[in-house]
Amino acid sequence: MQKIRKGDDVVVIAGRDKGKRGTVVARVDESHLLVEGVNLVKKNQRPNPMKGLTGGIVEKTMPIDQSNVMLFNPGTGKGDRVGIRTLEGGEKVRFFKSNDEIVKA
Repeated sequence: MQKIRKGDDVVVIAGRDKGKRGTVVARVDESHLLVEGVNLVKKNQRPNPMKGLTGGIVEKTMPIDQSNVMLFNPGTGKGDRVGIRTLEGGEKVRFFKSNDEIVKA
């Protein structure tokens, strides 16, 4: 089970975007995430009339390593570590380690 999933609110804890909050848009691979509004780069794009794309400089979101983000805990208002717990019914849930609250999916 992955500790950070698509749709989670995260806080960046390392890198040039340290302190920014965003929502996970997608998982690129096992260890990289696309976070909305984080790790933006400017890219020179060539025009492509077949796809209807105009050329110019566009801002693009690049992947960030999951070790550089923490799940945002609304109870404390900060980033928090996450653990995985198995309930009596055999269901696995994520919980915040600071206050033992279950993460809302």
